[in-house]
Amino acid sequence: MSSASAAAPIAAAEDREVLDAQSLSFIVGASAVGTIIEWYDFYLYAVLTPFLAPIFFPPGDSTSQLLSAFAVYGAGFAVRPFGAIVFGRVGDVIGRKYAFMVTVSLMGFATFLVGVLPSYETIGLFAPLILVTFRMAQGLALGGEYGGAAIYVAEHAPDHKRGLYTSWIQTTATIGLFIALGVIMTTRLYFGDAVYKDWGWRVPFLISIFLVAFALWIRVRLQETPVFRRMKAAGQTAKNTASWAKDSFGGSRVGVILLVLFGMTAGQAVVWYQGQFQALNFFTVYMKTQYVDAYTILLIALVAGTPFFVFFGWLSDRIGRKPIILGGCVLAAVTYIPIYETMIQYANITYDAAGKITGAKPDIMMESFLVFIQVLYVTMVYGPIAAFLVEYFPAKIRYTSLSIPYHLGNGEFGGWLPYIYTGIVAATVTTDKYIPWLGVFDFRWLNPDNNPNGNILAGLYYAMAIALITAVVGWFFIPETKDNKIWDELDAIAPAPARAGA
Repeated sequence: MSSASAAAPIAAAEDREVLDAQSLSFIVGASAVGTIIEWYDFYLYAVLTPFLAPIFFPPGDSTSQLLSAFAVYGAGFAVRPFGAIVFGRVGDVIGRKYAFMVTVSLMGFATFLVGVLPSYETIGLFAPLILVTFRMAQGLALGGEYGGAAIYVAEHAPDHKRGLYTSWIQTTATIGLFIALGVIMTTRLYFGDAVYKDWGWRVPFLISIFLVAFALWIRVRLQETPVFRRMKAAGQTAKNTASWAKDSFGGSRVGVILLVLFGMTAGQAVVWYQGQFQALNFFTVYMKTQYVDAYTILLIALVAGTPFFVFFGWLSDRIGRKPIILGGCVLAAVTYIPIYETMIQYANITYDAAGKITGAKPDIMMESFLVFIQVLYVTMVYGPIAAFLVEYFPAKIRYTSLSIPYHLGNGEFGGWLPYIYTGIVAATVTTDKYIPWLGVFDFRWLNPDNNPNGNILAGLYYAMAIALITAVVGWFFIPETKDNKIWDELDAIAPAPARAGA
């Protein structure tokens, strides 16, 4: 057999020697462990946003505090594309391994520092200002981490199993969220509400320093990818910043990045964040569910749903990336309203005399099933996305070109979803609590019955609209990539000195 994809995961003889020392399972595992820890670090604040709002922001109106906290949450996402550019250059010029060694270090130390940050009561406005700085450092780190991990695995995997192998990296975000939820719930129950509000909330952030040390110990044992090593030996990598910028952004490159953004990653992002984070916020913020019940529901759904990342990655190797990713976008868009209406039905909500929601005692298993459906959509849009992105962009600029549309989608469209959702719902009740840059709009028409809680489903329209736009753009303008052979591309620019199995 003469093709690289059919003969072996690694085309060159010396690259096969690397795999003798580092099995593909070790490569996937080492890459995934570090990325899980990064997601855990990043999502601690996300899970605790409603809890931390009164700790780090000026006292007063609770909706304003929550919007401010979600704005800081969004800031961490907003800078992710800049991290993609910074670390994309490092990954394309210096190497894949070096880039994601730096990112895990930056993420871990920023998370640890959040754990020692004084509250608003202690240092006033410096508290939210410093918190924003740490969140932006985390966002920069994550902007470089994901692309590095996905590419590292993809550039070791055989062409015909790239969806399967990279899908393991796709599980890391959900596993990181699962661990964050588990650690937070365990520590809250152990310390009790009073101690947790005082200082116990710091513990999940502080233990990050030990997790980062473990991730670095694992990753220092990894070697550079065979794709990058062969390109570098052949003199095909970017020599400096100017040549890297020309290759990455010259000609039609910016247009291609935008096409991938609107035709793939924007829809993937809103389905991901609606189906997991905003589902959690829906329980705790809008239906006033006790955190133990809300966390339990999400944990059950995540455990049940996570294996489907690998299933849909495997399936995408057979039927293609497009039908699965775009199919998930369409399913989410057309079923979100009935799913969330059913979630309200099984929440057993209690109201006060004015009709305001005061609490809920949900049917755990039914709600878990309804969130599981949303997690299933997440696995459809997210499981094959790494394989698609790796195959869509050439090796020379892959780290940068892959990372930018991914983090624009997940940073801007997905990361700001909780803020946008909260602002829209608030604006269905009154016009003095809305998203500042949407202040010209009055969303009370979405609440014709003048429900004092507002229309708590109104925020879904944002995710539904973006998902449908992506489905249309992606279907008509994005080509299928599952048959793209990155090893054939590499042989065209840096031929292998020996072919295994030729």
